[in-house]
Amino acid sequence: MAFEEYDNYEQSELVQKWLRENGLSIVVGIAIGLVGIFGWQQWRAHQARHESEASELYQQVQTALASSKPDAASKLTDQLKKDYAKSPFTMFAVSDQAVQQVRAKQLDKAETSLEWAESHAADPALKSLTLLRIAQVELARDNGKAALATLDRIPADSYKGMAQELRGDVLVKLGRSDEARKAYQTALSVLSEEAPQRGALQMKLDDLAVAGKQGA
Repeated sequence: MAFEEYDNYEQSELVQKWLRENGLSIVVGIAIGLVGIFGWQQWRAHQARHESEASELYQQVQTALASSKPDAASKLTDQLKKDYAKSPFTMFAVSDQAVQQVRAKQLDKAETSLEWAESHAADPALKSLTLLRIAQVELARDNGKAALATLDRIPADSYKGMAQELRGDVLVKLGRSDEARKAYQTALSVLSEEAPQRGALQMKLDDLAVAGKQGA
């Protein structure tokens, strides 16, 4: 028992000595930890407010577009780009703007809009989707080589079916039928049996087969 009492006493002395030497750093550490927790909570609250405001503005963009008020939608999109550049809602608004520009045959403006979205997209999936849309616009502008270069920037496992189908479309435009066929086949292989685009994709393959026979 005496040994246990001595051991407890010695341990107590060691703890007190350690506290005297390190007590200040512990207090500071606790204070920093509390500030960190509070700061993290404040940051999360700020982020939530930020996204809520961006979401509300994007809803206004959609309302303006639905009401055939493109100028109002454009101004709201500019506000999103200025104040909420990294928000996914801004990416959606800019993509919607590009769609409107394509419909108005303003392909150069659509490409510029999408390039802005791609450069500001923080989410990898959104960045890949934006690159896919840029390639579509480049194809519409008869810039097949640029479209292929853009498609090469999309990760292999991202939107594979859509990317490979578009690659096939570009290769057909460039007269590279064999490569186009491979791209279409790859796209077809990753689509589920129930995918609605399988029919259209199969038609593209069939057209290539017919063209090949006619050219033989």
